[in-house]
Amino acid sequence: MSDKTAELCVQAEVQPCPMGDAPRARALAPCVIVVFGASGDLAKRKLFPALFHLFAAGHLPERFAIVGVSRADFDRHGFQTHISKALPGNQDAQPEEFLKRIFYHPLTYDQGRDYPALADRLKDIDVSMGVPGNRLFYLAVPPQLYPVIAENLGASGLSGEGFGDRGWSRIVLEKPFGRDLDSAVELNGLLHRHFEEHQIFRIDHYLAKETVQNVLTFRFANTIFEPVWNRNFIDYVSITAAESLGVEKRAGYYEQAGVLRDMFQNHMMQLLSLVAMDPPARYVDEPVRDEKIKVFRSLRPFELQGEFRDLALGQYTTGAVQKQTVPGYREEEGVDPQSLTPTFAMLRAYIDNWRWQGVPFYISSGKRLARKLTRIVIQFKAVPHAVFRHILGGSIPSNRLLLGIYPDEEINLSFQAKLPGMDSVLRTVTMRFDYNQQGGSTIKDAYEKVLLDCLVGDQMLFWRQDAVKRCWAYLTPILELCESCGEREKHLHFYPAGTWGPAEAGRIYADYLADHA
Repeated sequence: MSDKTAELCVQAEVQPCPMGDAPRARALAPCVIVVFGASGDLAKRKLFPALFHLFAAGHLPERFAIVGVSRADFDRHGFQTHISKALPGNQDAQPEEFLKRIFYHPLTYDQGRDYPALADRLKDIDVSMGVPGNRLFYLAVPPQLYPVIAENLGASGLSGEGFGDRGWSRIVLEKPFGRDLDSAVELNGLLHRHFEEHQIFRIDHYLAKETVQNVLTFRFANTIFEPVWNRNFIDYVSITAAESLGVEKRAGYYEQAGVLRDMFQNHMMQLLSLVAMDPPARYVDEPVRDEKIKVFRSLRPFELQGEFRDLALGQYTTGAVQKQTVPGYREEEGVDPQSLTPTFAMLRAYIDNWRWQGVPFYISSGKRLARKLTRIVIQFKAVPHAVFRHILGGSIPSNRLLLGIYPDEEINLSFQAKLPGMDSVLRTVTMRFDYNQQGGSTIKDAYEKVLLDCLVGDQMLFWRQDAVKRCWAYLTPILELCESCGEREKHLHFYPAGTWGPAEAGRIYADYLADHA
């Protein structure tokens, strides 16, 4: 132990957690990873670099293969060259060793006759690579292709598992999972025609962020917070996911989705569940997901009669982000010049249960805001009796807990302390935990984590069918209000790019703008 570490331990009275040796890497069965949409942006930018990092760190099985599937006209060597351009340098592994495991198979997604040939190709790869029929199908394609591909995988026998020479078979889907309640129910029905629920992995990469997972550890591995984690001590909760980027190249999708479908149905609801859920009996997938669904079931239905009393919508206009002038949403390529699609939303939600009754949850997300920021704020109530009022006058700031997700990966707890000196003067001080200074795992990227969990078969960080349905049931009436209201333009408030959203949000959450100043 260094002198500096020893000093810190003495100052903080740190006691090491008796966890024994570091946990061993989870055993992974040999498998073939089949990437649909392998020539697309998501595969090149996220999936293959993540798989390469896992390979370089020794987190993939000893025997594995990756098969790229798309409509592009590649041969194997051409596809390997295409992928090699996306791989980062790594001192622990040469890209050549990784590229040897990569194959390619051209296929037209909606042509059922193409899938038996894929099945035969996978059997040949199983034999040549010594893989016992375990398959992971990753659908890095537009959501409208999910039912088509799932149906054809099932019809060609590729969804089956546990018979003959077949091991397990899993299918991975990116969000969105439908665009409203009816379409989500229909999509789940189509998937379940050929895949059981344990085979379906609905990815939400937000949940794989280390700082997001740390929320549950922080809550349930410490005794000092759970007794005050309720309506008796907490005034409100704020959950914010701000983006400095605009719509970029996603105008076709975003014009149909908007911020509520893009962020609230998935990422924001998951962050809400982590803050609000009760402790699970065990930290494994089904008990954790059981507690999350209880939160979604307890969401108070949105009061449509109140219309926009608990909702503020915005759309960014021309402004400056990091001193660079950027166009407004309506000036973005592919966007309707008269578009009423919201790029910002703030929603006040309530959870009607014993723990949270009456506590407002302020949930906000938007594009082209001042900076990229994801964080959760737990605002505690004021002290019940101001014993210092005759000395200090005025009010004393309440305690606040800040859980930084990105880019400030930290936990801050603010409280009051006396300034040194003869006078009684209080100041707000902060205890801070910086996640990036702790070292540890080599897995840093969220896609690496979710891919590894898919290979293991751990569904804790993935959406379950009932949770998807409950969240859509809560949000669909809000979407219908936003999209069918005869005065849509009246309720869409514009904000300059590079600010923290429309001033109208302050009507719902008075501290919002000041909190982000």
